[in-house]
Amino acid sequence: MKTCIACGMPMKKESDFAMGETKKDYCVYCARPDGSMQSFDDKKQGLINFTIKTQGLEKGIAEKAVENMMSKLPAWQEYFQKQKVC
Repeated sequence: MKTCIACGMPMKKESDFAMGETKKDYCVYCARPDGSMQSFDDKKQGLINFTIKTQGLEKGIAEKAVENMMSKLPAWQEYFQKQKVC
């Protein structure tokens, strides 16, 4: 079983993968309509909105929770490493 590199979702069946392509490393929820992976900013905002909606967190707390989670995912490692250097 693969795990999405952009959100961490387990991808168990073909329909979980972007465009149903099991060779992709990211899930259907992290894909744009053309099948490419969402940008960091788009994914981050989507996850913040999802976290607020499903967990009822305040925006600032949701942002910190999402950043913490995203910093551990392979797709976003380069982004967080750049932040540490700056």
